[in-house]
Amino acid sequence: MIPKELSKKIPQYVFNVSDILKDNGFKSYLVGGAVRDLILNKAPKDYDIATNALPEQMEAIFPRCITTNARFGTVLVVMEDEAYERFDVEVTTFRKEENYYNGRWPASVEFTSDIIDDLSRRDFTINAMAIDLTKIGEISTIQEEILIDPFDGMADLDKRIVRAVRDPLERFTEDGLRAYKACRMASELQFTLDVQTFEAIKQSLNVAKMISMERIRDEFNKMIFHSAKPSRGINLMLKSGLLELFIPELIECIGIFQPEYHEDDVYTHSLKVLDKAEDTVKLAALFHDIGKARTKSVGEDGRVHFYGHDQVGADMVKEILTRMKYSNQEIKRITNLIKHHMFYYPSAQWRKDKQISEIEKDEEINIGGWSDGAVRRFIRSVGEENVDDLFRLRIADATSNSKSLFNNIEIEALQKRIASIKAKDMVLKITDLDIDGFDLIEIGVKPGPEVGKTLEILLQRVIDDPKLNKKEILLDLTRNLRK
Repeated sequence: MIPKELSKKIPQYVFNVSDILKDNGFKSYLVGGAVRDLILNKAPKDYDIATNALPEQMEAIFPRCITTNARFGTVLVVMEDEAYERFDVEVTTFRKEENYYNGRWPASVEFTSDIIDDLSRRDFTINAMAIDLTKIGEISTIQEEILIDPFDGMADLDKRIVRAVRDPLERFTEDGLRAYKACRMASELQFTLDVQTFEAIKQSLNVAKMISMERIRDEFNKMIFHSAKPSRGINLMLKSGLLELFIPELIECIGIFQPEYHEDDVYTHSLKVLDKAEDTVKLAALFHDIGKARTKSVGEDGRVHFYGHDQVGADMVKEILTRMKYSNQEIKRITNLIKHHMFYYPSAQWRKDKQISEIEKDEEINIGGWSDGAVRRFIRSVGEENVDDLFRLRIADATSNSKSLFNNIEIEALQKRIASIKAKDMVLKITDLDIDGFDLIEIGVKPGPEVGKTLEILLQRVIDDPKLNKKEILLDLTRNLRK
């Protein structure tokens, strides 16, 4: 049922666009995801309007509009509210599309005067409904009077089903991205995929693999970050064959069991961590153990090992994210988290000698087996800006596994150590040193790589003992190094 007082749920600037169309003799329908979200009592991300007005007619009645996609019937109308805040509304002429090519583009677009023709070209029934904006003010609570629903989208919403409009195979061969979108929507809405729709995805993989990685990445991100349980979408992509088209490395993790410290195989565990992880570490969560499939070994005692899986996984993820066209900054951040996700505080030796519950009571200088210098090296290696995310990843990893020996007190204790050390005069970068390359050259260090190597050695010394960070002391250390 369409919510009562629908007119109060739709922004005024949308009605302003509709009113201008109506005053000029044109029809005006709210279409697409906004209709679906309103029915589900969700706030729409954007609002699209369909009309029988042609692009040139819209250009004439809207003084502020952008006609970049006018050949496809779409005009971007720019509106302002009472506070002069800008809003963009896509207004598109009713149209038919035929003879798609390259798994995306229609060879021909035909404008029409019938809203049903326009809805019939859309992807899924729950996206193929329209609301007559011109009638909302009159009869906002009578759904049959304002809702156009030729493909039973309302029924599918009630049944919580994602179903393609008309022939599903035809829909997926028109645009290969729709296969990924179907899995994403099922995950985001926590719906099931209609059986015929799911089978059509498997039959149209040849078209799905034509889609650019940028478009796949965008759908993948929506699924990961907008789903309460993104593992649902990952599993749908696995079962349909889509996952193999863009992340085959993840499939390698299926059946890789880790009997001693985990209850699940690597694939299942990774999805559990993904579902628990906060947004900033979701990608790292999904991929954190991906290197285990390629590092598995069995010792003479029969125990399973994954030596070096953190570094191997970081290298693999760099390739995956590069292939999927993520930014260099994001690639660096995610790979860094994966590379360091196996840290243990306290140290293994400390764990053998004492109970974890005693960590905050330890009065030794090297609390938990970590010296202050070790903490500083940890911060420098991870990156001060990434430390909190690494903790988030570690917590999601551990709390997704009932066999984990992890205790929250470990993270809390390390956080306190870091805060205490950061409150002091902490040196983490070469630029923090009380000396620079010019000072080294003045005492005879050869300009070039030797300067950089010397500064790095000095930095490591200062990280271990911050009291050394004085110019004269550093110069003396440099002289001793050159002897």
